[in-house]
Amino acid sequence: MSDRDDNGDQISTANTMRERAGESRAKLWVVLGAKRLFVTGAIVLLFFVAFVITGTFLYPPLRSEIAKADTIETMFSTMLGANITATTLVVTITQLVISQENGPLGDQRGRMSDAMDFRNFVGEMLGHTTPSDPSAFLSEIIDTTEERANELRNSVERDGNEELRGELDEFIDSLTGNADTVKEQLDGATFGTFDVLFAALNFNYSWKIFHVERMRDEYRDDLTDDQYRLFERLKTSLAMFGPAREHIKTLYFQWALIDLSQMILYAAIPALFVAGAMLAFVGSGTFTGTTFGFSDILLIVGAAFSVTLVPFMLLVSYILRIATVAKRTLAIGPLILRDSQR
Repeated sequence: MSDRDDNGDQISTANTMRERAGESRAKLWVVLGAKRLFVTGAIVLLFFVAFVITGTFLYPPLRSEIAKADTIETMFSTMLGANITATTLVVTITQLVISQENGPLGDQRGRMSDAMDFRNFVGEMLGHTTPSDPSAFLSEIIDTTEERANELRNSVERDGNEELRGELDEFIDSLTGNADTVKEQLDGATFGTFDVLFAALNFNYSWKIFHVERMRDEYRDDLTDDQYRLFERLKTSLAMFGPAREHIKTLYFQWALIDLSQMILYAAIPALFVAGAMLAFVGSGTFTGTTFGFSDILLIVGAAFSVTLVPFMLLVSYILRIATVAKRTLAIGPLILRDSQR
């Protein structure tokens, strides 16, 4: 349960995105945490099982309909065209993603200059060379935030308003707990997997910026100049986490879309072959037996149709994650869009 100040504002929040969002662990694992190939395989398998069960128990006439050559031709000629169209679309998506990396020399120099300016600013804040590894980069910013939070707490404990001390203690305990959880998740996380971005999503820096600003302004008359400066330093380190996370999120989106394009192209080849083979070799009298009580033609058509759906299911699994992350990170800075955090 989150603690509140006298005005009813939450001072501390849970340490993970799942706890703050109030959503089930299973749902977040499926849409975010699970391997995309695993999710794709699970969806395809569920589709196959549902297809066979429907044709065997829920709608038995489907077995006789499936056995007709016209039905098989309609199903797989449609999937043949759909997969060719999807493959063309994937090539277009890949070109759009790659085009963002291309440009005239002036644009490339501007990108480099902006990146180095931010890196130099963060390096000055950290007091040493900025790490090049994304997980270490985020961890260092969080470490600095913890250090500045503890400096502020020590200063206020020596000479500060008693009510402020209570709120600040609760806030910093929440911050350090959240920071320790995220740093543990970042430790050993490798970019290219979702682990780095997933850990970064667990650090709710925007909520912390809001409370730093609120306490700074609410108790302004009770703060010394040094304490006010420490509030500003803490706010700055929190604010640096925002663009750092957004940059890593953008890079991950590009990485994931390129992976998606490659996966769909790889999956399209067997999907096209299966669709073509069903059109060329399978007819009403090709499979007439049963296996474990299930019609062979129903099993074969269901399996083949599921294989032809793999490229689309890959698209579903990847976009499900990308869209979820994009929705949860629409705002940058101290703007809270979710009801659970208001």
